[in-house]
Amino acid sequence: MNQKELAAKLDRNSNTVTSMCNNKSQPHLKDLKRIAEILDVDIRELLIPTKDSKS
Repeated sequence: MNQKELAAKLDRNSNTVTSMCNNKSQPHLKDLKRIAEILDVDIRELLIPTKDSKS
């Protein structure tokens, strides 16, 4: 899926999605959840871990 298609599914401007993809802006949590649903991934896959997982 390209950024233009994602923007259409999110009902957002393609420039907004481009900014999120280039890490110039951060999506709202509700948008992040919707992106995960659209891409059929766990929302955690869209985030960068802040701590090392040591099990």
